[in-house]
Amino acid sequence: MDLLKPIQRLTGKAIGDFGLIDNGDRILLALSGGKDSWALFHALLRLRLRAPIRYELIPVTVHPGFGDFDCTSIADEVARHGLTLHIEYTEGKEIIEQHLRPGSSYCAFCARLRRGALYGAADRLNCNKLALGHHLDDVIETLLLNQFYSGTLAAMSARMLADNGRHTVIRPLIYVEEKWIENWMAEAAIPLVCCGCPQQAREDQKRQKMKALLHQLQKDIPHIKQSLLNALRNVQPRHLLDSKLSDTPDLQGIQQSIPD
Repeated sequence: MDLLKPIQRLTGKAIGDFGLIDNGDRILLALSGGKDSWALFHALLRLRLRAPIRYELIPVTVHPGFGDFDCTSIADEVARHGLTLHIEYTEGKEIIEQHLRPGSSYCAFCARLRRGALYGAADRLNCNKLALGHHLDDVIETLLLNQFYSGTLAAMSARMLADNGRHTVIRPLIYVEEKWIENWMAEAAIPLVCCGCPQQAREDQKRQKMKALLHQLQKDIPHIKQSLLNALRNVQPRHLLDSKLSDTPDLQGIQQSIPD
C-alpha cells in the first residue's frame, strides 16, 4: 500500500485550493529531518513530476547549533533524489541561552530563529517562496493555543506574505493529519534526525496540552479536526467582537464595557 499517496493527494488539493505554487517558482523547502518535512519533501517531489507547470525545489536545513545535530543523513537522502542540500549554520543554541526569557517557550524561540535563517537563505538562493511542513494538527493546535493563552483568533494560513515582504510562506500539508504522516514514516526507509536540543526543551508543554485536549475531544467528536478547519474557512465577521471587522458603529463601546 502506498501510504504517501493520500498525503500527496491532499497536498495537491491544498496547492490548488490556495494557489500555493506558480509556474517558475523557486521554492525553498525547509527540511529539518523530522517526519513532517520529509513528508513535504517527498509529496512535492512526486507532484512536480506530474505538474503542468515547472518549479524548482531547493532543500535547506538549518543547523541549530546543537552539538548532536547531524546533517549527513539528510544530505544523503536528498542526493538520492538528485538534489543538493543547502545547510544554513546558526548559533541558535547560544542565542537562546542568552536571550530566552523565563517562562517563554524554548521551542517557539528556536522556531523564530530558524525562520529568520530560512529567510536569509531564501534571499541568498534567490527563492521567492518558503515551504514549511506544518500539517492539519499544527493548524488546529495553534488555533487553540492562541485562543487559550493569547486571546487572539488566529491559526496558520496556507499562504501568506512574510514579514520581510519579499517571500511568500506556503504550507502545502495544511489538509494532512499528523497520523497519516506517522503511518507513512513507519513504513518509509527514511532517517529521522532529531534537532539535538536539551532533553528538557524538546516538548512545548502548552502545545502538548492542546494535543491532549484535541485527542480527548476527538473521542466524542470524531470529526472535530475537520470541523475546526472548516470554521477557519467559514469566518463570519459580523458575529465576532473585533471592531475593525464590524460595520456596527457602537461595537467598540460595547467591547470596552466588558470587564477583564
